[in-house]
Amino acid sequence: MISRRRFLKGGGAVVAGAAIGSGLLHPALTGVAAAADLDPATIPKFALKMPIPPVAKPWAENTMARWFSLTMEETAVEVIPGKLTKVRTFDKSFPGPTIRAKRGQRVEIQQTNKLTVPTSVHLHGGHVSEGNDGGPMDTLAPGGGSKIYQYPNGQPHASLWYHDHAHHYESENVYRGLTGTYLLTDPLENVLGLPSGAYDVPISLRDARFDENGQFVYQVEDFLNRNVILANGKAWPYFEVAARKYRLRLFNTANMRFFDLSLSDGSQFDLIGSDGGLLEAPYKTSSIAISPGERVDIVVDFSKYAVGTQLELRNAPTAAPGGPGDLITKVLQFRVNRTEADDSKVPAKLRTLPELPPATVHRNIELSMDETGSPDDKAYINGKVYDHDRIDTEVAYGSTEIWTVTNTNQIAPHNFHIHLVQFRVIERGGRPVTSGPESGLKDTVALMPGESVKVQMTFDGFRGKYLYHCHIFDHAAAGMMANLRVV
Repeated sequence: MISRRRFLKGGGAVVAGAAIGSGLLHPALTGVAAAADLDPATIPKFALKMPIPPVAKPWAENTMARWFSLTMEETAVEVIPGKLTKVRTFDKSFPGPTIRAKRGQRVEIQQTNKLTVPTSVHLHGGHVSEGNDGGPMDTLAPGGGSKIYQYPNGQPHASLWYHDHAHHYESENVYRGLTGTYLLTDPLENVLGLPSGAYDVPISLRDARFDENGQFVYQVEDFLNRNVILANGKAWPYFEVAARKYRLRLFNTANMRFFDLSLSDGSQFDLIGSDGGLLEAPYKTSSIAISPGERVDIVVDFSKYAVGTQLELRNAPTAAPGGPGDLITKVLQFRVNRTEADDSKVPAKLRTLPELPPATVHRNIELSMDETGSPDDKAYINGKVYDHDRIDTEVAYGSTEIWTVTNTNQIAPHNFHIHLVQFRVIERGGRPVTSGPESGLKDTVALMPGESVKVQMTFDGFRGKYLYHCHIFDHAAAGMMANLRVV
């Protein structure tokens, strides 16, 4: 195994992410599987069909609300061909079932934890009250702890996702499967004529490491050994498509890995959305980068390919140091196997974002971590390790603020995620952001070593205590989290 010290000395973390020492995590999270590793090169590529996560069915519904029940429990699924892997799931689905929600119709989910570790369910990107945010200390006890989470869905359409957020457990819980998608829609989105129904496909991307028995091997600081890429819970799967347009919602649910995605023939696609919903206009591109926690929404037109065409979604080699490039650069294969009528479209205008109100407060946020290679390395926001009881930033309700967020490290990349609100990226590296992937509503943004971004946000809707943190889970667990309080 490549050690963290070798990794840092070699500068390998510049794009893909650095890890932190395991000594900072709960002892239950540092176990290593006794079996030898499975060689990723022996896993057949494009042998398993990529599933679409099931859509959760409410047990009751009216025009005002929908009620769901989900259970967190362990099960075994086929992640790599011919082997069953134990995973932690919502309702035995890996990844979890998709919640489809409508703006203005409340969703209530009773979550029950039948695992052996604490959990806390966070709706990533959700505009929710403090008590329903899934805070790191607001946990469900193992063995049956239960809570009802209420999501008002007052925000515009967005591709959200839910995942565990129990402090010092979130890294392993998410790695072992506790994630699911939450697709919020509204009338503005529905009238555009975008690909819908079976042609609107959520795809959760991540990486993993396996032992020879097909079980996950989990260790912190283990990014370089997670050389198996999963799409919707399957290793290097294939997905059959018709020769028509598809809306693909790509979620980076990896603990640490950054993706830089493109089609194997280099063709362009339409980027139509990011974390907080649609962009103002489609953006044509041939590649898109997403850090852990980020989402992108693209439309690929397969009508230009003949039936029988096989096309890959690939990860750029620069986003995959440390492992065999032919493994980590492969993601999934599209197989064009039929023709179908297509009346969907990608309008030239998707939405109008409101003008940014004047900002009255400016703050500087510094993300950093020790880079010595020691197991005692810690991670910081503005020089402080996370303390649940400390309020780091107090914000006036209704205020608009600009935060300059800087990654002060020389080697490790980070990203920045804030709870409660969506923000606008107004500047990156001193240059205004006026178009492209970061021009829409965001809740997570990547920062390479030495890089700064300016984000602007308005704190309204709810008062209370919320997190901001690096969404590389191991960095957050090592201390790169802070509390804000809206008063």
